[in-house]
Amino acid sequence: MKDIYILQIETATPTCAVAISKNGATISAVQGEEANMHASHLTLFIEQVLQKAGITMADLGAIAVSMGPGSYTGLRIGVSTAKGLCYALDIPLLALNTLDAMAAGFLTQNGVDSGTVVVPMIDARRMEVYMAIYDDQGVLKTPTSAQIIDETSFVEMGQVVLFGTGADKFEGLFQAVPSVTVSTGFQNSAEYLSTLSYTKFLQQEFEDLIYFEPFYLKDFIASTPKKRM
Repeated sequence: MKDIYILQIETATPTCAVAISKNGATISAVQGEEANMHASHLTLFIEQVLQKAGITMADLGAIAVSMGPGSYTGLRIGVSTAKGLCYALDIPLLALNTLDAMAAGFLTQNGVDSGTVVVPMIDARRMEVYMAIYDDQGVLKTPTSAQIIDETSFVEMGQVVLFGTGADKFEGLFQAVPSVTVSTGFQNSAEYLSTLSYTKFLQQEFEDLIYFEPFYLKDFIASTPKKRM
């Protein structure tokens, strides 16, 4: 079997990240986290990871994209770029739930005690987050949803670790709840898509390029600027 190179795009969160995996292992990655950088840097990052990996677009076997939930604008940019490349190269599109990838990445980087549940969170403004719940092996226990969080949200769940852009804002909320740990500073990465995307590739779980849309979870609501007095 020939080597499978997959280009991976992560734009669902403030992190703009691109990686290339070879048979499920990351061989090249680049990322940044600046405001509104997805549109201006994504194409540049793709060029950089290809150069670092020593391959060209023609060597790619598939494109994988973080499908959401997350930033409406970021998801739109990442998915449209991925679909465009798939059309041009005539290769399949793989879509991965952003929270699945975050859970896989966190557990790879951080060991947790047996029985601990991990909860990746993406900020959805105010006290709301996009979240899902996984066991200590990364197996999904509670599917993706939008939730408003308070200090009672994880009562009777045992040991819980929260992480991600949504969790960072709750660092003070759970200080008096010893069973809940907020792991701050987690940065999302396209590298976390490597194993998941390769598995999907082998199982031929490809998306329909015509009908595929990001997993926004909630409808985009455009705000109207207030009139100046």
